[in-house]
Amino acid sequence: MSITSHWVTVQGLKIHYLAAGETGSPVVLLHGAGVDSASLSWRLTLEPLAETHRVFAPDLPGYGQSAKPDVQYNTDFYIDFMIQFLDALQLQKVSLVGLSMGGAIALGLTLRCPDRVERLVPVDAYGLMPKVAWHKLSYLYVITPLNEWSYWFFKRSKSMVRWSLLSSLISSPDRLSEELVNEVYQAAQDPSAGKAFASYQRFDLDWQGLRTNYLDRLHEIVVPTLFVNGEKDAGVPVKYVQQAHDLVKDSRLYIMPECKHWPQRDKTEEFNRVVKDFLDA
Repeated sequence: MSITSHWVTVQGLKIHYLAAGETGSPVVLLHGAGVDSASLSWRLTLEPLAETHRVFAPDLPGYGQSAKPDVQYNTDFYIDFMIQFLDALQLQKVSLVGLSMGGAIALGLTLRCPDRVERLVPVDAYGLMPKVAWHKLSYLYVITPLNEWSYWFFKRSKSMVRWSLLSSLISSPDRLSEELVNEVYQAAQDPSAGKAFASYQRFDLDWQGLRTNYLDRLHEIVVPTLFVNGEKDAGVPVKYVQQAHDLVKDSRLYIMPECKHWPQRDKTEEFNRVVKDFLDA
């Protein structure tokens, strides 16, 4: 089963997305922030899920091969975009699998349009915490040029990319392939790499907390939900995901042993099996 590349115009923006599968209920995969893309997050997940589903993975605006407009990026912008993306592809009801920022978008879309979501899988999802670690220092960092400068250092060498991946995304050097290092390094060479995320961070972090925080509304979610989280994820600690699981009635929780923030690339086979079993149920 092959992965195909497509283009669609949404909100006047040229949007790139990957697709796989010809039968079954539709599933949309939403990548994270930083220098992420549909391919980086989901290339190894598309085909396994496509055995029983039609699967779509867009490059969100500001990322990958999609348009990168000079706008204020924030969660509401991406929720608005996703509603129109689903309309453009004539997808009335879908299952959503969202990683990190993509998880926040999936949660927000489910809360805004519950009739359009069949199943929900937030993966190491943003939007489940009132603050980030070292919050006030993080706030001072993201509002200064240091935020953009960090991407300049990041893309200088593959060694820097490898160090960055192991520090927060992948739990073991044994599971960090040279292929993945090369993929991330190439993505970082885009002159626009990191700009959308810097805009997003400056909007979402204020001195007191995070604008995207769904803890007070999670009890409203009634669609079947599976929370997946890396056991060693420092960015989205397990304690917050456990709290979210307790707030969403009849939800499920799967902690990926030893994994950090990218369980879908850390333990790909295990991740694909767990998510596929839930979507197929």
